[in-house]
Amino acid sequence: MKKPINPSTLSMKKIYLIAFLLFSWNLHGQGLPGLGAGTTPNNKPILHGKNWVAITGKPLGATAGAAIFHQGGNAVDAACAMIAATSTMWDVLSWGGETQALIYNPHTKKVIAINALGYAPSGATVAFFKSQEMDYPPQYGPLAATTPGTPGGIMTMLAEYGTMSLEQILKPSMELAKGYPIEAQTANAMEAQKKRIKEWPYSTKIFLPHLGEEREAPVAGEIFVQDDLFQTLSKLVEAERNALQEGKSREEAIYAAYDRFYKGDIAKEIVRGTQEQGGLFTEADLANWKVKIEEPLHVNYKGIDVYKLQEWTQGPALLQSLNILENFDLKAMGYNSANYIHTVYQAMNLAFADRDFYYGDPAYVDSPMKGLLSKEYAKERAKLIGELNDPKITAGDPYPFQGGSNPYLDILKKNHAAVASLSPDQINSTLDEQFLSDFQSGTTSVETADAEGWVVSVTPSGGWIPAVVAGNTGVGLSQRMQSFVLDENLSPFNLPEPGKRPRVTLTPSLALKDGKPLLAFAVQGGDSQDQNLLQLFLNIVEFDMDVQEGTEAPNFNSYQMQSSFGDHQMRPGAIVLREDTPDWISKELVKRGYSLEFWNKTSGPINAIWFDWKHGTFWGGSSDYGDDYGIAW
Repeated sequence: MKKPINPSTLSMKKIYLIAFLLFSWNLHGQGLPGLGAGTTPNNKPILHGKNWVAITGKPLGATAGAAIFHQGGNAVDAACAMIAATSTMWDVLSWGGETQALIYNPHTKKVIAINALGYAPSGATVAFFKSQEMDYPPQYGPLAATTPGTPGGIMTMLAEYGTMSLEQILKPSMELAKGYPIEAQTANAMEAQKKRIKEWPYSTKIFLPHLGEEREAPVAGEIFVQDDLFQTLSKLVEAERNALQEGKSREEAIYAAYDRFYKGDIAKEIVRGTQEQGGLFTEADLANWKVKIEEPLHVNYKGIDVYKLQEWTQGPALLQSLNILENFDLKAMGYNSANYIHTVYQAMNLAFADRDFYYGDPAYVDSPMKGLLSKEYAKERAKLIGELNDPKITAGDPYPFQGGSNPYLDILKKNHAAVASLSPDQINSTLDEQFLSDFQSGTTSVETADAEGWVVSVTPSGGWIPAVVAGNTGVGLSQRMQSFVLDENLSPFNLPEPGKRPRVTLTPSLALKDGKPLLAFAVQGGDSQDQNLLQLFLNIVEFDMDVQEGTEAPNFNSYQMQSSFGDHQMRPGAIVLREDTPDWISKELVKRGYSLEFWNKTSGPINAIWFDWKHGTFWGGSSDYGDDYGIAW
């Protein structure tokens, strides 16, 4: 065992160096124990900031945000630079993916929702996929791709709410594209997926620079160069510069770059390269797609307003869970007691059963969100929580709670019958590695805040390895089509058709108290996202944890809902707990009908910012799960 560091033996220069490394870089999430503010030692320290804070899933991404803040940018500018940087680093997202955000505007005191999710291309219909003998849209390849959303999301956020030029916020990502020392996680993912990568020539060119050698992907620390992507980003900067020289405003110049990506030569190459590899994109698909600036959904939980994106995401499931849990005295149960775990688990299952059946793109379907988010409906759902786990929980009927009748009762009955027919082998079954990989499909999160009052929470994703690269653009395509279903008995709201957005898992969060930001929080992890975020929120609000304690605290995950990935499987009755869960808790849960699995860390890499209005400061937290970390000033 290494001896603890004795500060008295160090020079002040060394002390400052160690502090800087701990608080700012911490590349592998291995902070020193015991630095937390609360009674439980934290593996990472709280980030305290007065002027700004930037947290994301990649340390270099946080560094990009810090660079923008130091140049005078606001939280939106920094968030855009961080999304761009992490999109260039590949293992959890890339430039052809999707970006969705919540932004608090301090001038209007309103929360804004950004919908930069791509949609299904021309020809993407239920009939088409069934003609390909598919039960679900594919998990990988050109037919898994929705239209690129992240470039439009970045440029729209920057133009509407930022202060800087596109050239300024793209500078860090362009430097990365010219070459950066790749980390082991990404390099090893390329090597592990090289057989699939070789199906796509433009992906092979980028990810396998040592083709024909024993190891064809880069090695950790090797300079990873993406010249095609650099050229694409340079074209965006060129379009902005030309517009500025013509006398256009900052906003107009950014939208000139937007048009070049979605309507100009970049779009033509994306379409050509995608069609060459078997995809469905047309130039009209890219030209007609638009970023949507929307009203978020929200509920009030014990005086706190919690905001989520609309039902094209799974975000409202967290809001439904809060409404249900408001009917219980959670604090009296005790943190992560058997009764608490059981109650929260059941509430999540009730909310996610509704998610699986009712959520979809509101531009195409009319989901009963008023009923689903009503307190009265939540009270009725709460009555279904008994002493034992119910592995056959199904969607409810929210229509009477919004003054209507359910037009899908026949389909709902078929759905109920399908769940009721689950065999004992399908209940409490083992969580195999492939199922967990699909269910927990990664992404990242970006959280920023500044002294002016801007707050940004983003969950960008899509285009992770192995990704199809669209021609010579360097742009990796999304895999989000797989989140559609092809059977209306599973969901009549989430069936693919051209121009429609799939119901996705991506779900940033903001909470306000007394009209002021209280918490900005997001997490990676597919269908587990709103489970983890719900527990973080309760950790802070019900159990008085600070933000770092809350992110590192043990979570638990249900797998009773349908996965949004792969074959959309579910594991009713399965629960994942942290491995240090006391035996008496585990035994009680088994008695209540659960099948237990254990992990050695918290069940999700959560990033969050808590607002200390008494002192006018920010508290940043990032779980000890992985590489996620941040910088504050």
